[in-house]
Amino acid sequence: MALTESTMELALGTTAQDFALPDVVSGKTVRRDDLRGHKALLVMFICTHCPYVKHIEKGLAALGMDYDGEPVSIVAISSNDAVSFPDDNPAGLKQQAQTMGFRFPYLFDETQAVAKAYRAACTPDFFLFDGEFKLAYRGEFDRSRPGNTIPVTGESLRTAIDAVLAGNVPVGEQRPSIGCNIKWKSSR
Repeated sequence: MALTESTMELALGTTAQDFALPDVVSGKTVRRDDLRGHKALLVMFICTHCPYVKHIEKGLAALGMDYDGEPVSIVAISSNDAVSFPDDNPAGLKQQAQTMGFRFPYLFDETQAVAKAYRAACTPDFFLFDGEFKLAYRGEFDRSRPGNTIPVTGESLRTAIDAVLAGNVPVGEQRPSIGCNIKWKSSR
């Protein structure tokens, strides 16, 4: 496990990169443009085995439930190398989604092109866009980390989502997410 922070390199106002990825639960391809028509789009890079994701996965499920029916589209994407990290293969992702009760598509980025386009660096890594697909927030879920005593609430991300849903720009410091590095494929 290599402790990694979000790069925070994707500039606020950047347009959400296009994608077309398979949902590990339904088997359907989900495209970025399928998610238009809402006030916000949340793209989360997560996986099954990372202890930082495991630490917040119940909070991710709660976030999905709490915003179900709200004008926000949520997708999770796993871009880890599933050959070197078999827990992160589509079957493992599907099991995680079903066990946790995720109410959002869980997509598999086998080529890792989407993670690279978003400049995702770690799991978890969060990117929140407004209704025009312009980046409004990138950073942490909340201040909780494995081993600290801060409860998992999703406060940082929820505050940003609520601001965007209200038609406002998220205010305050955007702190990087911290987690395991994305497991990039080696060039063989």
